[in-house]
Parts: sequence; structure tokens; C-alpha cells
Amino acid sequence: MLETNKAIVTRWFTEFWGNPWHPNVIDELASPDVLVHYPMHGSRRGREAVKKMMTELRTAFPDLNFWGVGELIAEGDYVVGRWEGGGTHTGPAFGDLPIGALPEASGRSMRFTGTTVFRIENGKIAEEIGEEGALTALQQLGLLPKN
Repeated sequence: MLETNKAIVTRWFTEFWGNPWHPNVIDELASPDVLVHYPMHGSRRGREAVKKMMTELRTAFPDLNFWGVGELIAEGDYVVGRWEGGGTHTGPAFGDLPIGALPEASGRSMRFTGTTVFRIENGKIAEEIGEEGALTALQQLGLLPKN
């Protein structure tokens, strides 16, 4: 079961967070009431909300790409993964951030790291709870000052 859960998360990193992304992976790997939570974007519950979040994010950052780094750690129904990635804002204005908004095609880039805990239930991702380098990303996007 642990290797199966790791395979699910590996595929999620590749097809959901990777570039190119495959929207159909949400229906294939996420439970209908999946919870995705990151401080920079808040909580999204349900496949449709997750699709909307990612579609808007990828429209604003067409080159968005995140990938797992290091080995996944699995225990019971949980898988933990570290990742890094980022992208450049070349799309429409974007305001799905905890502070500020980006004007259309700002050209600002972000690159940061994070750690995510996944809970797998009946072979589907039920929760994706992550902690990302939001401060770093917001500083790189020019929404918070660098000290």
C-alpha cells in the first residue's frame, strides 16, 4: 500500500503540478471532496474548485512548473513530499494571493520550495496540505518588500 500511495503522489506531482499539466488527473486521482490547502491560496474543497484554482493559476503563469525533490516518505495513509518550482507571470491580471495583485503580464517571476502532506483514502488523494515559501514568492513577485 505504501508504494501504491507513493506512486499516486508521484503521478500527481508530475501531471497536476508539472508542466504540461493534465487537468483530467484531478478526476482520476483526487477524491470528489478533495481538500487542497496552501497558505498562499487558502483552502479549495472539491474537484471543481481545485480545477478552477489551477486553471486560473496556469493561465496567469503559463510556464508554471513544480516537481518533487528527494524521496517521498510514506506511513499509513500519508505521504510527505518536498518540492520546488515556480513560474513567470505573463498572463492576465492575477489576484488569488493573500496580499496584493499582479497587473496583466507583469513579467515577474517566482521560484520557491515547499513541503506537502497528502492523505490517501481508497486510492484517491483526499487531502493535500502544504506549506510553501509564500513569503519568498510574494517578495519575488514584488508584492512584499525584501528586507
